[in-house]
Amino acid sequence: MATRFDLVTIDSPSTDRLADFWVAALGLVETEREDGDRWIVLSSSDGIRRIGLQHGAHRPGGTHLDLACEPAEFEAERLRLIGLGATELAAPRHEPYGSIVNLADPDGNAVDLCAYR
Repeated sequence: MATRFDLVTIDSPSTDRLADFWVAALGLVETEREDGDRWIVLSSSDGIRRIGLQHGAHRPGGTHLDLACEPAEFEAERLRLIGLGATELAAPRHEPYGSIVNLADPDGNAVDLCAYR
């Protein structure tokens, strides 16, 4: 299987405030930031990505899993997950960092499939 777990992402209208909280609470460090406060990644001191903070629409539960695959595998993985029972919540987007599609698992839990460049 090409898809792998990437990190837990927390959707928030105030990613900077939330980043400060998780850095202090868990001793994490900011390792990625994109478009001001739109996307922040917090990692452990050994560089392992742990929490993603995403500015924008707050989805039910406020937390979702990010799954990652290679760019060449994105479309096949999207279709595979849908075939397993996932629901596509929005059309795939192609961003500067790669491709992403918002899905829900069979119980309605939010899952993003990301293909990073």
